[in-house]
Amino acid sequence: MIRILFSLASYLAGAVPFGMIIARKVADMDITQRGSGNIGATNVARELGLKWGLLTLLLDLLKGFIPVSLFAVFSPNQDLGLAVIGLSALLGHQFSVFKKFRGGKGVATALGVYLALAPLSTLVAVVVFVLTVAVSKFVSLSSLLSACIMPVLFVFTGRGWVLITASILMAGLICLKHRENIQRLIRGEERKWGKKVANQEPPATDQIRRQNRNE
Repeated sequence: MIRILFSLASYLAGAVPFGMIIARKVADMDITQRGSGNIGATNVARELGLKWGLLTLLLDLLKGFIPVSLFAVFSPNQDLGLAVIGLSALLGHQFSVFKKFRGGKGVATALGVYLALAPLSTLVAVVVFVLTVAVSKFVSLSSLLSACIMPVLFVFTGRGWVLITASILMAGLICLKHRENIQRLIRGEERKWGKKVANQEPPATDQIRRQNRNE
């Protein structure tokens, strides 16, 4: 029963679209109609500014970290329960009941899940992410590599087959949500971090600055 309740709560927590809420509150803007249309931290940072992107990242991360951490307190050493709770949070973010079962790509929420399950392995994945962004400037490629390296790290660190299987499923879900990015990467059309798109409306952060000057 506790596993079922935690799974439901984890899904609902994951389903809260923080990026959309922040964009609406800060700039009265529908983030799904700007930039990439994604509700995640990268698009929020591009359209609203870095601090709002970081806030979105933190909140999306906590959607995965808190449920898994709490379940670990009540039911330690239950890999199946931890796997189900973690997957529920990710599915909530990617297929939100509050957004007609649409959602973000789930990288930050998965990061929160992994921080609760295996902080050292997660640190390695974060290093891979940072180095890949530094070299390639592609956030999507960095996210994909980081997600796909987690099952490998779980194997090498001797985690049980349940958590290894869950990490493979999580990597698969993240890759599925990045399928358009993968196609653009193959075609050489993927947008690099920091690169402005021609003939596009200016980021909302410019509007915010103008409003602040007028107040």
